[in-house]
Formats: sequence, structure tokens, C-alpha cells
Amino acid sequence: MNLGIVCGAFHREYVEKMLEYACDEAGVKNWDVAEVAWVPGSMEAPLALDRMLQNEDVHGAVVLGIIERGQTDHGLVMGQSVTKAIIELQISHNKPIGLGIIGPGAEPEHIEPRLEPHARAAVGAVAAMVG
Repeated sequence: MNLGIVCGAFHREYVEKMLEYACDEAGVKNWDVAEVAWVPGSMEAPLALDRMLQNEDVHGAVVLGIIERGQTDHGLVMGQSVTKAIIELQISHNKPIGLGIIGPGAEPEHIEPRLEPHARAAVGAVAAMVG
């Protein structure tokens, strides 16, 4: 099975670590990472996922990123909007998408401990839905 991965570049140093964990977990689950796409942030992830899932050789995808707590509700609105779009993409493409976005509302001390579990869980969810 082939997996696509969309990565938000806004917190690139952290998301690169998430990508490593996701690729490792894909190997554990006997999936091949067929495509990796970097986007500026979470807002652009649904479009990249839509394009990726149009490829018949991609059987599922994960999205990795971080939405930090800000001084306004922007991150909360972004998180809800992106999650809704991702759910709609799963249904329209009939392919699973694992949500590996930390947040919204993540504080700096929340990020590091969540990198590995969020990345691995996103891949595990896709594998469970196809397997």
C-alpha cells in the first residue's frame, strides 16, 4: 500500500522529526511512502491532500503539522476548518487520512512530547482503515 504525507512547513524543524516517525511507522505497517508534499501551513494542507488523493496509486494519506496557541482564536478557527476539510476529503475520495496535527492551542512545551505519538498514530489510523 502507498501512503502520501502532507507536511506543514511553518514549524519545519519539528515537522521534519514527525516525518521521520511517520515514515518509520509506515515501514512497520508495511506501507510505502509514495509522495511527500510540503505546504506553507495547515491552511494549505487540504488542497495538497486533494491533489495527492487523486492519484490512484496513493491509498491513504497523513497530514503533519502544528497549530500553536496564539493571542487570538485564529488557531482554533484554523484547526476546526482544516479538520472539517480533511474529513470531507476522506469521504469524497473514499481514502483514509490520518490527522497528525498537534493543536490547535499547542503551547511550546506541548510540542516536543507529541511529535512521535501524533505522527505514528496518524499512520496507524490510515493502516487500520485500509487493513
